[in-house]
Formats: sequence, structure tokens, C-alpha cells
Amino acid sequence: MVSFIDEHRGEHGVEPICKQLPIAPSTYYEHKLRKSDPDRGSDRSKRDQWLEVEIQRVWDENKQVYGVRKVWRQLKRENIAAARCTVERLMKRLGIEGVRRGRRCWTTISDDALDRPADLVNRQFVATRPNQLWVADITFVATWSGFVYVAFVIDVFARRIVGWRVSRSLKTELVLDALEQALWSRTNLEGLVHHSDRGCQYLSIRYSDKLIEAGIDASVGSVGDSYDNALAETINGLCAFP
Repeated sequence: MVSFIDEHRGEHGVEPICKQLPIAPSTYYEHKLRKSDPDRGSDRSKRDQWLEVEIQRVWDENKQVYGVRKVWRQLKRENIAAARCTVERLMKRLGIEGVRRGRRCWTTISDDALDRPADLVNRQFVATRPNQLWVADITFVATWSGFVYVAFVIDVFARRIVGWRVSRSLKTELVLDALEQALWSRTNLEGLVHHSDRGCQYLSIRYSDKLIEAGIDASVGSVGDSYDNALAETINGLCAFP
């Protein structure tokens, strides 16, 4: 509001503008005086100004990578009392933040234009024999050289990974290679259901054709739903790769 008044006071005057805004003229003038003379500010504003200098110093001294928690802890080590929420508020005001490690990786990329098989599993991940139900998914693993993607196929009856592959890309070859290994390691696939999410890799023509060629029924859950592919998501959490 103060900025708005500054922009239009020459045309309309301060008092007429304040009548239309929820601000008293005295408040506006006091704000301008405090801005020109910081000593007129409240105790809180004075302390905030002092803390901003200390926060900026700590952030700069630590290569500008510290976030709220680390800046707050460093201030505590230096016997500078400040609440964590205060540090967070002042860092936002200063426009500084910590460095976020890594980047977000997406493994399920849906394509609504692709035909999707029905969900034949309906969250019932139960099998009474081998090669009755396979579940497949993709996850990512952080390495020293960056993220890699891991595709795997699990036999629900044995809770065993029967096919897997690692790659730096999310192309269809990643999931196809994992499926090929599973097909190579198992025989007697009659009545087998293959369940996955709606990732475009699993709905691709090449992958679908491979399932049809092997006589496997395809089943697809929903995107980003850990319950619709719960068993595979559990493997994601454990990172239990062979």
C-alpha cells in the first residue's frame, strides 16, 4: 500500500488515497519516517535488521549452500539466539535459500492417447503358483555419477525379481530388456498376468506386442498410485535389487 501511495500521491494526494485504502495517513508517514531513520523502528524490526546481517554472513561464509536448518544451527553455535521460524522468515525476505541436493526424477510418464488394458489385479497381489502374476515398475537410484533408472519384473508368488535392467534413459528398451530377461529365466507362462502402472514405456506398441507374443495378459493400474502397484512400490522402497 505504501508503494501504491508513493506512485499516485502526486496525482491524488496522500489523504484521498488513504480514505480508499485500509491505511491511516499517520501510518503511511510513520512508515516513511522509519524507512529514512531506522532508529525510529520497533525493537523487532531493529532486531530483524541485525539478524539479517548475521544470517547473510553465515550463508556467505558457508559457500551459499546452507538452508534454514543449518543457518539456524550455526547461529546457535555462535550464541546468537533466534527462533528457527524467524531464520526462515528472514531468509525468505533476503531471497536466499539452501542448495537442494540432486533433482527430481520422474519414472512414470503417462500418455493419455495410448490405449490402456484393464486392471486385472485390483490391488490383490496374491498368487498360488509361480508365473501366475508378475508386477513391473521403474525406479531410480543415485550414484556418484548421477541418477540411473532400474526396471524390474517380480514374480508375486516367489517374491523374486525375475528380470531387471539398469539404464541412464527411460526409453522402452529399458523395460523391454527387463522383460526379456524374465521371459528367458522362466518357462510355462500359461495364464500369466503382467501388471504395471500407466507409464508410456509399458503401454508402448513394442512392449505390448512382446506380451502378446509371449501369451501374457497385460494389466495396468493408475499413475502415481502406490496401492495399485503396491508390491512393486515396496521393492522401490527397499531398493532390493539382485
